[in-house]
Amino acid sequence: MPKISEFFGIAIYMYFDDHPPAHFHARYAEFEAVIQIDDLSVRRGSLPPRALGLVVEWATLHQSELASAWKRAQAGQPLSKIEPLE
Repeated sequence: MPKISEFFGIAIYMYFDDHPPAHFHARYAEFEAVIQIDDLSVRRGSLPPRALGLVVEWATLHQSELASAWKRAQAGQPLSKIEPLE
């Protein structure tokens, strides 16, 4: 489970060979949410509202990179880090 980004205490992960639809995992303290890449909806889990807002803001800026990372992960290829939110 490679960590592809981290900002403001939020860690973003993507698993190799994970199930569709394309998504990433966001962890903040004891919370975890699975976020779909195409529409940035929460598929499972939850985050506090402020943390979720930051994740959605970050993902909006990096949506194409996330989609590319998903394809690489599905192919078992190494994942690159994605710039954090500043």
